[in-house]
Amino acid sequence: MKTTLVIMAAGLGSRYGGTKQVDGIGPHGEILMEYSIYDALRAGFNKVVFIIKPEMEPLMEELCGGYLRRRTALDGSPVEVAYAYQDFSSVPAFYAIPAGRTKPFGTVHALLCAADAVREPFCVINADDYYGIDAYRTIYQELLRLPESGRGTMVGYRLKNTASLHGTVSRGICSAEGGKLRSIREALKVQLYPDGTLRDLAEDRALEPDTVVSMNFWGFTPSIFPALRAYFENFLRTQAGDDLKAECLLPVMVGHELDAGRLEVTVLQSADRWFGMTYHEDRARVAEELKKLHDAGAYPETLRG
Repeated sequence: MKTTLVIMAAGLGSRYGGTKQVDGIGPHGEILMEYSIYDALRAGFNKVVFIIKPEMEPLMEELCGGYLRRRTALDGSPVEVAYAYQDFSSVPAFYAIPAGRTKPFGTVHALLCAADAVREPFCVINADDYYGIDAYRTIYQELLRLPESGRGTMVGYRLKNTASLHGTVSRGICSAEGGKLRSIREALKVQLYPDGTLRDLAEDRALEPDTVVSMNFWGFTPSIFPALRAYFENFLRTQAGDDLKAECLLPVMVGHELDAGRLEVTVLQSADRWFGMTYHEDRARVAEELKKLHDAGAYPETLRG
């Protein structure tokens, strides 16, 4: 069965201070998405779709695409590689792009840009996050069980393990019951403090450290794309306006579909710890964590062997 890993890699990395998606941070210059690809392939995935800016393709082919085409998936088939482009050409004609806008329109728009390249159950992730080996095994098995429509899945993480001491982050705060996602709301300015407390500065409220959050590690079938398109078009009509930074976010869209009764989402737990780079100050910690994983034998000396 074909199963696809979709990697959202078109973000600008403005808070990080550079293009973090292609920052070589592993012991031998590995970029974070290489760990996701390696873990997904050994879990059983056999196709990778990169969502990028068009000008990134030569670099992405050099970093990942070229050697991936020479890899063999667990089922013995060659790994399939495809590119999808997130740019303004895919924005509906009824919406006029505001002068001066350079920022992509967020994760809903990103995933929509991959619609023509994804025809099978898929997992969608951020390029600049490390999700862990067990997470891919867990979501892969759940994807094999998903019906063709009406259901999705996600891997949840604990808020205390996903925030940064170096600035605020945006997180999808989840309410789950009986292994099912009941609601999700976007906390736009989550701050972690040295004493371990967390606060949503946008709403001036304390957050529990063990709160389950979405880190954009979702699993769907292609039946999700019409709902994504309808939601994105409504966002452009009613919310985007002339805002140069307005984003249409996947967790918010999922919450909308949950509330409407059109989608059921299972919440999976992973034994692994998430980590990622929102700010450049996060880099040293992530590099240290990756080195520990290599030293412990979780990864070989090189991921490209």
